[in-house]
Formats: sequence, C-alpha cells, structure tokens
Amino acid sequence: MKFIVKFKWVIAAFILALTVILMLTAPNLTKLASEKGQSQLPDDAVSSRASQILKNAGEDSNTISMVIKLDNALDKDSEKQIQKIIDKTEKIKGVKDVTTPLTDDQDVRNQLMSKDKKTVLVPVTVSGSDEKVEKIANQIYDSVPKDVTAYVTGASLINQDFAHSSEEGLKKTEFITIFLILGLLLLVFRSVVTPFIPILIVGITYLISQSLLGILVKNVDFPISTFTQTFLVAILFGIGTDYCILLLNRFREELANGHDKVEATITAYRTAGRTLFISGIAVFIGFAAIGFAKFAIFQSAVGVAVGVGVLLVILFTLLPLFMVTLGEKLFWPSKKVASHSDNKLWGFLGRKAVARPFVFLVITAIITVPFIVTYDSKVSFDSTAEISSDYKSIKGLNAISDALGEGKAFPVNVIIKGDKELTKADVIPYLGNISKAIEKVDHVDSVMTITQPTGEKIDDLYVNSQLGSVSDGIKDAVKGIGDVQKGLSGIEKGLNQIADQTGSASKEPGGSLAPAADGLAQVNQQLQLVSTQLSTTGNVQQAVPQLAALSKQLTTIQTGLQQANENLSAQQGQVGTLSDSINQLAEGVDSANDGLTKISDGLTKATGMLDNMSDSSTVRDTGIYLPTEVMKDKGFKQSIDNYSFADGKGVKLSVVLDQNPYSEEAISTVKNIEKAVASEVVDTPFEHTEIVYGGVSSSNADLKDLSTTDFSRTMVIMMIGLFIVLTILFRSMIMPVYMIASLLLTYYTAMGISELLFVDIMGNDGISWAVPFFSFVILVALGIDYSIFLLDRFNEEVKSGVAEGMVTSMSKMGSVIITAAIILAGTFGAMMPSGVLTLVHVATVVIIGLLLYGLVILPLLMPAIVVTLGEGNWWPFLRKKEKYKVEE
Repeated sequence: MKFIVKFKWVIAAFILALTVILMLTAPNLTKLASEKGQSQLPDDAVSSRASQILKNAGEDSNTISMVIKLDNALDKDSEKQIQKIIDKTEKIKGVKDVTTPLTDDQDVRNQLMSKDKKTVLVPVTVSGSDEKVEKIANQIYDSVPKDVTAYVTGASLINQDFAHSSEEGLKKTEFITIFLILGLLLLVFRSVVTPFIPILIVGITYLISQSLLGILVKNVDFPISTFTQTFLVAILFGIGTDYCILLLNRFREELANGHDKVEATITAYRTAGRTLFISGIAVFIGFAAIGFAKFAIFQSAVGVAVGVGVLLVILFTLLPLFMVTLGEKLFWPSKKVASHSDNKLWGFLGRKAVARPFVFLVITAIITVPFIVTYDSKVSFDSTAEISSDYKSIKGLNAISDALGEGKAFPVNVIIKGDKELTKADVIPYLGNISKAIEKVDHVDSVMTITQPTGEKIDDLYVNSQLGSVSDGIKDAVKGIGDVQKGLSGIEKGLNQIADQTGSASKEPGGSLAPAADGLAQVNQQLQLVSTQLSTTGNVQQAVPQLAALSKQLTTIQTGLQQANENLSAQQGQVGTLSDSINQLAEGVDSANDGLTKISDGLTKATGMLDNMSDSSTVRDTGIYLPTEVMKDKGFKQSIDNYSFADGKGVKLSVVLDQNPYSEEAISTVKNIEKAVASEVVDTPFEHTEIVYGGVSSSNADLKDLSTTDFSRTMVIMMIGLFIVLTILFRSMIMPVYMIASLLLTYYTAMGISELLFVDIMGNDGISWAVPFFSFVILVALGIDYSIFLLDRFNEEVKSGVAEGMVTSMSKMGSVIITAAIILAGTFGAMMPSGVLTLVHVATVVIIGLLLYGLVILPLLMPAIVVTLGEGNWWPFLRKKEKYKVEE
C-alpha cells in the first residue's frame, strides 16, 4: 500500500488513460448482447441438432407470421387488399416464400383463417439472423395500408423485442441505481462529498469491465446474455458501495484516532482491506464457478467475475488517492460520521442467542421452514410473458391464439434424417402411422406431413378407400355389362327381323344372319354369368379373361355381319335399306365390343392394383398404398417437396398443439410425442434414422433439462469452491459448512416467499425459469460477504471467549451489515422498473434474501450455531489465540 500511495498520481493517470482508451476502442457491449445474447442452447441439445440438420440441408429458413385483423368478414375488397400486401411482401429481400390464404383449396383457407373470417394468417418464410428478420418485419409493416390492422410475429421477433426491452430496462436500472446510491450514502455519511467517491470508483470499474467484456465477447466468444450488463450494474454498484463504506468508515476511525491521512489510509487497508479482500475473492470465485455451466445464458453471469476482479484492483489503487489527498475533507461538511458503532439491536440479539441457542434455532426454523416446505419449484418458460404486451410481436401472437388457437403460431417440428431416400412409395406410408401415433397424444391438435399436408389425411391414399373405389368400379362394370347386354339384345332382335325378311338368302353359307343372332344370344348369356359372378364374388381376376374371350366372339360376329351384308347386297333388291340396317347393327356390335373392352381394361387395372397391394408390405403395416400415378401427381409431388429435404433423405412433420407452446404443459406434450414416435418407428424404415425435434416447445423442453442439470452442477461447484477458499481463510472446515448452509436456508426461504407472491397471490404460471439459477448465484456470492464480515470480526474478538467474542462482533458489525444489505437490496430494487419479468423476479428473490439474511439468519441463527459448537468451530485445526488482536 505504501508503494501505491507513493505513486498514486501515476497510477491514477494510468487508470484514467486505460479507461478512455478502452471506451474508445472496445466493441459496444450492448450491441453484442443484442446480437449474441439470446438464449442459445448447446450444439448437442435436441432442438439445436434439429436446426443444424435443416441448416446443413439448406433448409435453415425461418417462418414468421403476418396476422391481419379485419373489421368485417373477408370479402372481395379485403381479398384484393390482402393480395396487394402479399405481392409487396414477396418482393422484400430476404423473403423466400409467402403462403397465401387466398387459395381455392378450402382446407388451406380453413387452416389460415378464423371461423368468422375476420382474422387472416399469412405465413412468410424468411432467411437471416434475428436482426435481419426484424428488418424484414419492418418492411412488411411499411407495405400495410394505415387503415389495416396487421401484426408480424415469430420466435425471432419475440427474441428481438425481448432484447430491446432488456436494453431499455438497463438504462432505467443504471439511472435509478446511481440516484438511489447517492441518496443512501447521503443518509449514511451526511456528506456532500463522500457519496460521489463510491459512484466514481464503481463507475470507472463498470466502464473498464464493460469494455473488457466487449473485447472478450468479440474476440474469444466470451459468453454474454441480455442480463449480463444489468447484473453487472446491480452487483458492482451494490458490493462496490459496500466495500467503499467499509474502507471509508475505517479510514474515518483512524483519522479520529489521531493518525494522519497517509497512515490512516494504510491502516484502513491493513484491517478493513483484509476483510474486503476475503469477501471480494469469495464473490469472484462464486461467479467464476458459473463458467462450468453448460448453458450460454448461465455462463454469461461469469462476466460479473471480471467486474469483481476489476473492482478489487480499482479499490486498492484508485480509492487510496482520494483518501490521502482529501483526508478529512472527504467527509465535508459532516464532522461526525456514522462508523462501525455498536448496534444495540444486534448486541441484544447476540446476548440472547448465546444464552439460549436452542430457542433461537427454533425461532429461525419457525420463520423459514414453512416457506421451504410449501415451495413447489414452479417455473415458467413463457418468454412472451417476459415483456410488455404492447410489443407488436406479442400482439400478433395473442391475435393468432385468440382466433386460430395457441399452438398454430409455433408448432413442434419432427425432423427425420436418414442415409437413404425416405420419399419412396414404400417408405412414405409409414409417415401416416407416425402421424396417427402423434395425434393420439393428448393436446395434439393436428399433424401435417406428406400424407396429410393440411392436417387432414388424404383418404385416397388409404387401402380401405382404394378398395371402396375398386368396389365402386366393379359395380360400374356390372352396370356396364348390363348396358352392353341390352344393346346386344337389341342387335339380336334386329338381326332376326332382317333374317325373316330376306328368307332363304339369309341361310346361304357365309351370309346367314341367324347364326350371328344366335352368337349374340350366347354372348349375352355368358355376360350375364360374368355379371352375376362379379356381383356376388368380386373376382376381378377371373372376369377379365372371360370378357376378353367374349370380346373376340363379338369381333367374329361383327366380321360375319360384314360378310352377310356383302352377300345380301348381291342377292336382294332392297340393298340400300338392308345394307344400312346391317351396317348399323354391325356398328352397334362394334360399340358394344368397345364398351366391353373398356370394362375389361378397367378391371385389368384394378386387378394390377390389387396384385400390387397384395405384394406390398406397407399395405399390411400402414393401410396406405401409393400407386405410380399418385407418386407422379403434381399435387402430391408438391406435398413431398414441402415436407422433405436433403434430396428426399429427410422428412418433416409439423405438429400443432392445442395449448400455449411456451407453457410447461407443452413441454410435457413434447416428451409424450417423443415417446410415441420412438415406439412407432420400431421395425419400420425410420427405425435407424436420426429423429430430432424443433420449435419453441421443443427448445423449452431442452431448456428445462439443461437448466436443471446446469443448476445442480453449478451449485455443487460453487459450494465446493467457496468451501475450499473459506477453509483456507478461516483455518476451519466447520465455519464454511454453516456459512454456506445458512445461505442455502436463506435462498430456499426467499424462493418460497417469492413463489407465494408471484404464483399464489399474483397468479403467474411460475417463476421465470432462469430465476432459480441467477438468484442462487447472486445470493450465495453476495451473502457470503456478510457472514465473512461477521465471522472475520469474531475471529478478532474471540480472545475473550466464544460467547463474548460473538456478542462483541455482532455489536460492532451489526450496523455495517444492515447498511450494506440495505444498499445492495436497493441496487437490486433498481431492476424492478426494468419491465423484464426475469429481472423483476431475480430482484425480488435477492432483496428478500438479503434482508432475511441480514435481519434474521445472521443475528438469530449464526450466534446460536457458533456458541453451540464452541471450540469445534475451528475443527480440525486448532485456534491460534495469539493471532487475534483488537486493532487500535
């Protein structure tokens, strides 16, 4: 410290120059937080793999939804207006496709319009980052006439609005924090100079920390989120002010003891500086432990560790400049400043606690246990609840939910990727089975894929429908045979009449009409047999060759008629009339033969389809048969294109839920869908493919799993790290245990109270999902300061005995701890007006926890534990009594 005091101006100049250079050259941290600070799941998360598979296949496009609300039901005028908007949207750079609701396909119209036709949904496929999508949305808004109510929504736009809300909240937090601290310090120090010293010290710390984080984020991909800066402001200004108060108070005491300003500065750092350093290291380790988290948004809090490290450097280099330069003027105009004076309340509680420790343990349990027992860990993953409903993306989402259903905007995407083509006729049918399995899951509204592109299955693809068509064909064939019979009967009658008129001529060889008539009679009899057979047995395979044989007979009869006509033409006088009659009869036979041929062809086609069906394993497994003509159908090919990728090696299913896609219930539904699909693909062509899930609900399912495991991992690492450091600093393995345990007690009690407030009283679905993690880290990392303040002083005072030392240390440190807790709670209170629900929840938990720790746990529980353990406080080490001396 003497070296720092000697070169104070050089050090100050260096720090100021460094601050300016960093501010001018470092990247903008706020902009980086907007670009990279969204909730990013790790690459091995299921939803991340789904996105990567689509991206690798060139299918990384994004779908946003334009929602148009009409005053009246859709009519021709409003259709023209919407079409103009669609035409303009299609021309916007970055827009890849627009699905129009103004189609003749009634199924599509029903999918994209409300029942009253007053809300119209226009899905827009776009490409690019969230920022680019936001620009596209702004251009869409520009294309909408002022008299039309329209919103554009989507996951990317909600993310952007959340980032904007966080930025606005940060500005409010910074402004409120500074004025709040100034006000509190004016009350504490009753000086117009002192309050500005902590603000200046922490302000420089914040500027340097923010610049360093910007450099780290840009150059080494250091984790960042939209919460990083807000936490950095609250924590740095909170603990920075606390540490400044600790040092300035001790500095004031040394001045009052007659020391000059240089000596007072050195002594303040040798005593209070030691406590400050221990606390700072503990906080640093607490936040540094977050680096072991797997989730980027959790890792982003490690940036606070950078800020704490910078704060310790600034406190030990720049603050001494003001002390040795201003001396007593630093407290002007007050001449009697509040310092580490005895706190009567804590002294009273300390005496009672060491006298009746069991009673105080019970009192603490009565206060805390009910909230811990009733804590249900209800969390919410609804990011739409994070920000104000005034944002257009939220308005659009609400419009879709009200008119078309909550799940319509953000379906669950089932992505199937294989090594072989999955869009073949013998593979596609199994998608029908997967779709049916998913549809059986509770809260699934519809499934869209190749076999049911609008959410409704295509009946013509199913064997029962196709067999029905064959049955109808057989009925038509029987009816056709009947018509042919009637025609042939008429021809037979005509031939007999002509034979009677021509007399013997008709009996000449090669020219007789009677044999032709007899032949037609035989054909009719045989046709009757075929018709009866088809009607009763449906045996198409047997009927086809029979009809072919009858067709040959008709051909022979037609040839005989032509020869008879030639003979009659040579023998009779009424050639013209008879010839015309026989020609008409011959044409009738020919027409009947053509009809019979068409019937035979139709039955032959049916026979081929039935044979193919009988040979197809997909028919037995799925009940779906895809004939060649269906695979070549233009509409079906479009369906294949819409729901496949990677040249047919990947297929997609889009699952619409009937519940809020952001809800925890939707997460459970996704898990059930995964189970249903896994069970259905066994022994199918999809069994050895990669099946992953995308969409908001799937991402939240991953988020839930990851946040739970990350929380547990970070909690263990953080507590182990603190335990090791505290063991070394306090030369005890017992003190760290109950210090950490007291903070765990505080954390779960604060969470229980917060859940009661937000869920049970205010009716929220749950505490925001990130709150348990951040609240734990902040409460433990910051709360450990106060137990260090108390127990470090206890180690100084214990020379007079454990009980007496505890009471004395409580009396000496009570005011400091309460003041520090109030200031730190105040800085987190500045997060309340941020407008971001997560920050409001975190602030509430931390404020409750800090006040609970400072007013209940430390003054009631801590002395009871310490006096109960006695000399066991220092196990397994021995207490070195000569080490602890009261500083004069």
